[in-house]
Amino acid sequence: MLIASKNHQQRCGSGGSGSYSSGRRFWWSTVLLLTTCLGVGISAWHGLVFSYPRRSIPPPCVLLPAAFGVQGSAPVASGLGASSSSSLSVPSLNLQPTAAVSVLFPSLHLIRSSSYNAGDLQLQQIVFGIAGASQLWEKRREFIKLWWRPKEMRGFVWLEEPPVKKMEEGENLPIVVVSEDTSGFRYTHPLGHPSGIRISRVVCESFRLHLPDVRWFVMGDDDTIFSAENLVRVLSKYDSREMWYIGSTSESHKQNDHFSHSMAYGGGGFAISYPLAEALAAMQDECLERYPQLFGSDDRLHACITELGVPLTREPGFHQFDVYGNAHGLLASHPVTPFISMHHLEVIEPPFPGLSALEGLKHLVKAMQTDPGSFLQQSICYDHKLGLSISISLGYVVQVFPEIILPRILTTVETSFTAWNHDNSALEFSFDTRPVSMLVCKQPFLFYMEGMHVDENNSRKTVSTYGRYSNVDKAKTDAHCWFYNLPPEKVQKIMVISESLTTNWYMVPRRQCAKLMGMKDKELTIHVGVCKPGELVSLRW
Repeated sequence: MLIASKNHQQRCGSGGSGSYSSGRRFWWSTVLLLTTCLGVGISAWHGLVFSYPRRSIPPPCVLLPAAFGVQGSAPVASGLGASSSSSLSVPSLNLQPTAAVSVLFPSLHLIRSSSYNAGDLQLQQIVFGIAGASQLWEKRREFIKLWWRPKEMRGFVWLEEPPVKKMEEGENLPIVVVSEDTSGFRYTHPLGHPSGIRISRVVCESFRLHLPDVRWFVMGDDDTIFSAENLVRVLSKYDSREMWYIGSTSESHKQNDHFSHSMAYGGGGFAISYPLAEALAAMQDECLERYPQLFGSDDRLHACITELGVPLTREPGFHQFDVYGNAHGLLASHPVTPFISMHHLEVIEPPFPGLSALEGLKHLVKAMQTDPGSFLQQSICYDHKLGLSISISLGYVVQVFPEIILPRILTTVETSFTAWNHDNSALEFSFDTRPVSMLVCKQPFLFYMEGMHVDENNSRKTVSTYGRYSNVDKAKTDAHCWFYNLPPEKVQKIMVISESLTTNWYMVPRRQCAKLMGMKDKELTIHVGVCKPGELVSLRW
């Protein structure tokens, strides 16, 4: 009994020590479990508050079903399977790359060459990707009609869902495409909208269409106009077999500070070469998951292109137009570079007085298409006897200042507009500016373009006429200004005869020279052409 008791005591003793160790293990297990639950709870709360609801991420750039095609007309290119959300009641057609051009662009004839030459770039070798929204499509489609040429261009408008109004057969618009579902991607920016993810993938999805003989993908918005001829000539400078990311930054310093000074702004448009688009298609979806905190589409695309090591090549002819109000100053003092694009057509005032915004843009685009190279190019001449400085923005306006203003000042943009933050101080803009004169008597007489055509006797010349804006004369009369140097009874119109720019100008641009040619029947004639050897923009004193 004693031994039994002793053994029992030993077992109890060992049992007491084991209970203590088990208690410690249980305590630490409880702490670990509570910590894990707390971590999971915080992660779940963060996901619900800051993240866009996730679904499964779609495969990289696979076309959605029944999402691709001309609305309301056949044929239609479809994806891999039917989408329950699609409302398109049109037949579907599985499209092979070899048949892409003949099916999607039946009136387009590609010009193929066995040898590569960057200078041989054709408009058909550019594929446009136009970002839009179905809610705005009804209005903004009118902007695209201004410059789109379906028999000569290839491209698509990318919407988040089919538009309410379907396209009519033969309508002057690109093919409408419904983008892939991007709701599976994370989006955590507190102020932006997840549509930035969808739009950032337009180039990638365009690449996955596998259209033949493509050299460039050009991105733009549905409220942007493009000069197709100038775009081709500018891109002809670059070897599309290399990786290129070409565009321009914002006119607003604060926009550039907030997003990036080395990012192309998609509203103004940018161009991506085929090899870069191919590289993007292979990695962009994975890349996007690393940047859920970014605001929009341009910064996301820029982030992924940066990961590929490709810098921005700046072409200042892409215009983001991050401004409000009267864009007169920008249009009247265009830089010495080809005009390629202009964005934010809805937030700027009509370019011509007396015309609606759309009618004014039609008037402007007609001049752009008549002489693309010279469009908006600023030329200067002087009448020293009368003390006049004359600034010509071809296809838009002729300004006659009632004093001598030297070229360095006259070519500086007047801030007739405000920046994107509604400020117009000089520090708000990424280019040189000068304020509009507060003295009415020092403000210019304005002659707005009335018409423009190619010279019947010389196809290398254009003739444009500009009519005097009477509201300026009235304001000057009310301010008791003198009209001795440009009285209305003597000058009512200005005719500008302009020589077309040579191909070399796109490589080595230079401002053209202007010369007064005389007056007849209240019409002043000005000649604009290439500066001769020794000729100055301003006349010698």
